Formats: sequence, C-alpha cells, structure tokens
Amino acid sequence: MINPWQARALRAEAHLAALDGAIRGISGVLSLDHVLQLIVDAVRDLADAQYAALGIADATGRIERFLTSGISEAERERIGAVPQGHGLLGLIIREGQSFRILDLVTDPRRHGFPPHHPEMHAFLGVPVTFNGRPLGDLYLTNKRGAPEFSPDDQLLVERFALHAGLAIQNARLSERVQALAVVEERERIGRDLHDGIIGRIYAVALSLDDLPEIMANSPETAAARVDRAIDALNATIGEIRNFIFGLRPGSEDAGGLTAALETLADEIRMTSAVDVVVHAADLPVISDEVADELLKVTREALSNAARHAEANHVSVRVSAGAGELRLEISDDGRGFDTSTPISADHHGLANMRRRAEQLQGRLEVSSGTGLGTRIILLLPLAR
Repeated sequence: MINPWQARALRAEAHLAALDGAIRGISGVLSLDHVLQLIVDAVRDLADAQYAALGIADATGRIERFLTSGISEAERERIGAVPQGHGLLGLIIREGQSFRILDLVTDPRRHGFPPHHPEMHAFLGVPVTFNGRPLGDLYLTNKRGAPEFSPDDQLLVERFALHAGLAIQNARLSERVQALAVVEERERIGRDLHDGIIGRIYAVALSLDDLPEIMANSPETAAARVDRAIDALNATIGEIRNFIFGLRPGSEDAGGLTAALETLADEIRMTSAVDVVVHAADLPVISDEVADELLKVTREALSNAARHAEANHVSVRVSAGAGELRLEISDDGRGFDTSTPISADHHGLANMRRRAEQLQGRLEVSSGTGLGTRIILLLPLAR
C-alpha cells in the first residue's frame, strides 16, 4: 500500500523525468514542434487526461499552430481545420488566466465542436505566456478516473505551460539568430549543453532514486530532498536559457547589429523586470571587430542597469553622424557619484573604457545619485 508521501515522491520523479525530456529536447536544438510535442504528451500522461492540445497564437490571438496528444492522425484529418481561437480557447489567450470546467457541453462559453470531433467533458485550460505576453494555450480534456481536473492538475499544467512559453520564445530567438548565419555557434552551445547541463540533470535524477524508501522512514528528509531537486532543476533551466541567449551573431552589416541588440534586450527582459527599448536604424556597414566590442559594452551596461542600478527602463540607441558611430545607453536607476574613483570592478566602467580606447574611441559617463546613468560610446567610422 503506497502512503501519501510515497505517492508524492513518485509524482515528483515522474515530473522530473518529463522535465528532463523537455530540456533534452531544447538542449538538442530540436524543432519547436518536437519540443512542444514532448511537453503535450508528458502533461497528458501526468495529469491522467484522455486528450491534450497546445495552440500557438499569432499577434491577433488567432491560433496558427496546433499540436495534439491522444488523437490519431486519421482522427485529426476527419475533424478538419484546427481551432481558430474562438470560445474558451480564445478566452484563455485574451484574459491570460486558467479555467477548470466540469463539463464543456453545458458551458455557455464554448464555441462548439465540428463534426467527427471526439466527445469532451471535463476541461482544464491554462495560458501560455512569455514575460506577460500571450503566446497561446495548453489544455486537457476528460480526466481519467475522476469527473473533473483538480487544483493540483492545474498547478502541474501551469508549470508545463511555462516551459512551453520558454520553448516558443527560444525557438523564435533561434530563428532570428539562424537568419544571421550563426549555425556553427549554435552547434557549439548544443555540445556545451550536452556535456555539462545534461549531466547535472542526470545527477538530480539519481538523487531521487531512493526517494520512495526515504519517504517511508523520514518524510521531512524526503520532502527537503524534493525541494532541493526542484531548486537544482530551476537553476539548470536558467543555465539553459542563458546558453541560448548567449548566441551572439556576428554583425557585418547594420541589420545584424540591430538583431543582436534586440537579442540582448530580450535576455534582460526575460531575466529581470527591466523594460529595454532599442533604437537602431539607417546604420552604416561596420566591421565584425567594432560590432563585437559594441555588443560587449551594451551587454555590460544592460547587466549593470538590471543587477546594480535597480532600473525599471533602459534605452539603447545607436546612430551615426559626423564620422562617428554613437552608442547611447540610458537608464532610470539609482545612479552613482561620478566623482568617486572608478575601480576595475565598479559598474564595469573600467572595462568599457579599455574597449573604447582599443578602438580609438571614447566613453562618456554621466550619472548622479538617484538620477540614473547615461553611457555614451563614440567610435570613429573609419574603423
């Protein structure tokens, strides 16, 4: 007879295995459909649902990509076109909240089923978002062995919806980077992920192998181990995200530089609450050397604004004129006293100055306590 603690341990192991599969998919640089299918299949099994589906919406809320689990290809063909985002599916995307419904058939918000659609009653739908932006929804129907889905089922599906949102965003970033011809860099990061992070995930799995036995003898010790495993997984997922964002395109032209700056901005938006706006247009052709140093200065400045300056908004502006390329980064953070001597590790400014000097450029800094910070990098276009 399995006691509640042992049941919880077994569920934790199942969740771990499912997360491991999804992370392996991302680290293997698989296609978006492949990664999302892993998530949809896993969450259907873990929640004991007959059917599961994930819809990805476009900017208007219309579902443009639809993945299912529990329905065969032949059944999909008989049903016909995928949902368009009407009824409950559209409601989840628009309102950004989860819904648990006892019976779809009697719910007035449903849009109805097309011919040949399987019978569905119990419903659990959650939004898929990224940084508060709606991306789609993940939903399950027909709970096995129960008339409806539970609050624990909802928490489980919401957790996997977060991974789905991350996978969608990472795929979009990867497509942008791939368009900038950095396939070799992507392969290198894929190898790094496989050699390091996958090993740590395996170590977490090993730490949970004897959890059912520990549950029987020391529930508190077992619960603490589960918590540590969850923390380790969250940290590992963060590492994966940073690896993906570490894909930095070379920039032989202005288009590449603009895309690279947008990628850096996406990184800061994802890892902090800072809103970053990039302005870069009508730029001249620049060398890889200049683009590389400019991106390094931008990364340093954005990191400082997010981690040390406690800024809410950052503006990144690149322009050209009077024979110079101008990078200006302004934040509304707490600022600092510029009269204080700057050490090598103070706000990274010493490193920024060295980079500017190496390119025969100059760095200008203006700030004050409570007044935010403005960093201006000026580089000669002759470079």
